[in-house]
Amino acid sequence: MVKSMEEPTVPSRREAAAPRGSRWRTLVAEASPVQRLRAEPRPVEDPLRAGGGWLHHHVAEHVAAAQAMDALLPAVHAVAVLLCDRFASGGHVYSFGNGGSAADAQHLTGELIGHYKRDRRALPAVTLSTDPTVMTCIANDNGYSDVFARQVSALARPSDVVIAFSTSGRSPNVVTALEAARAAGATTVLFGGGSGGPASVHADHALLSPSDHTPRIQEMHTLMLHMISEHVDAWAAGDHPV
Repeated sequence: MVKSMEEPTVPSRREAAAPRGSRWRTLVAEASPVQRLRAEPRPVEDPLRAGGGWLHHHVAEHVAAAQAMDALLPAVHAVAVLLCDRFASGGHVYSFGNGGSAADAQHLTGELIGHYKRDRRALPAVTLSTDPTVMTCIANDNGYSDVFARQVSALARPSDVVIAFSTSGRSPNVVTALEAARAAGATTVLFGGGSGGPASVHADHALLSPSDHTPRIQEMHTLMLHMISEHVDAWAAGDHPV
């Protein structure tokens, strides 16, 4: 009788005993071009060479911004001295921002209440973006542009420092909060970038990252708040600030 279908080929003992890798290569070699395209592993593209070296571009921009920070060091030092003076006279620090800038504000508060490097007393600082009940209450009843300004009006006093973080300096809730801080007699500080935007008009001290790109602005904000934390940390611990 003629068989209508071929019986499956049973591999010989030699083929069965062959290493798995060699059997795999044999199957791939006998497969159709489409099957081989699906079966063969695709090479992983080197991200350092792909897209014109975008990783190197990030590093180059970061280094350029960091090198340009030299011109800003006197302003950074002035803010560090200001915080020490206000803490010495019983003042508080209030900070705020939106999104990543809110995280930077909370980072600064953590360095002040906790510590940067040294074992020293806690320093009074509050981040105004961390209370969802107050934030949503004000946003719902007054509008989102007032979520920081209303808190500043309730809390800030002339002995306090109010610090805003904003990469653009254009956020309405940041601008109104700095304006409210000045009305309360507090000293205002802006961590910004580029020209500082409308918020810089209401800032007694403007720490503007030397870049117009948001990632680089935020990276320099972290550098500046670490330098300020180093100075304040040493002062609070009774050391000579470096």
